[in-house]
Amino acid sequence: MDERTFGRLGQQASVVGLGTWQLGADWGDVDDKEALSVLEAAAESGVTFFDTADVYGDGRSEETIATFLRSRPDLHVFVATKMGRRVEQIPQNYVLDNFRAWNDRSRRNLGVDRLDLVQLHCPPTPVYSSDEVFDALDTLVAEERIAAYGVSVETCEEALTAIARPGVASVQIIFNAFRMKPLQKVLPAAQEAGVGIIARVPLASGLLSGKYTKDTVFPENDHRTYNRHGESFDVGETFSGVDYATGVEAAAEFSALAPEGYTPAQLALRWIIQQPGVTTVIPGARNPEQARANAAAAALPELSTETLAAIQDIYDRRIKDQVESRW
Repeated sequence: MDERTFGRLGQQASVVGLGTWQLGADWGDVDDKEALSVLEAAAESGVTFFDTADVYGDGRSEETIATFLRSRPDLHVFVATKMGRRVEQIPQNYVLDNFRAWNDRSRRNLGVDRLDLVQLHCPPTPVYSSDEVFDALDTLVAEERIAAYGVSVETCEEALTAIARPGVASVQIIFNAFRMKPLQKVLPAAQEAGVGIIARVPLASGLLSGKYTKDTVFPENDHRTYNRHGESFDVGETFSGVDYATGVEAAAEFSALAPEGYTPAQLALRWIIQQPGVTTVIPGARNPEQARANAAAAALPELSTETLAAIQDIYDRRIKDQVESRW
């Protein structure tokens, strides 16, 4: 699989990575054996970038990755984790002592002395403008607790603020065919600055797979049930902030555009891969088959200008007004 470089870091990642939120929690139940099978299938398909967080299953996702990598010492996998969501979301909690404690826990969970990449996990907006926060992150690098740091953001403005920080190696942002706003300023700014872009929620919580209807019922412990209106965290994380009924209708149109040999999910991933400035895209997978199919999108032919224009038209007609003013 092709790899791209995080410019400020000099570290490479496969263009299709693996998001592991679903291996920890909030997507229904995934047992340990199945979780390890997903990691194996992704790695065997050429995936060299795993994204996790200390709150995914209260550390379960990190621990599962550690178990897998101990069993495969032959693999070179770049593991990015996140920190900050284990406490009340106020800027005063984003301080060096907490960073050290959170890092110590993640290092234990992942079984490493130094973390490859640590991202602030969608912190309160003022955090991105705090010199003290980024001084603390620089201290973690100097102490060799982490090799590099980045941010995971909710809005384009937060991304642009972070990109202006000289030590930020990466920005993780929701970016997909139903969330195109990052194309306007964020991706060009990141590309110019050498900041890696990690595209998350690439399938709009599964909408872009084309598998769901208005009658689909998700488990009670799935965020697509309990966070549909932002009850637990930013609603933009669930279906990319698109009203579900609208999303299902738009996804049916989107699915019809898939060229021969593509699934709708692969069409969605291929669209992201083709956008200048994207370093890696991190779809999740609940089973090995999904992991393999996601990885295979990297090798599919580029989408035609006609297909790209048709995708843009769906976004402009159905989606743009719902999401661009918010994120």
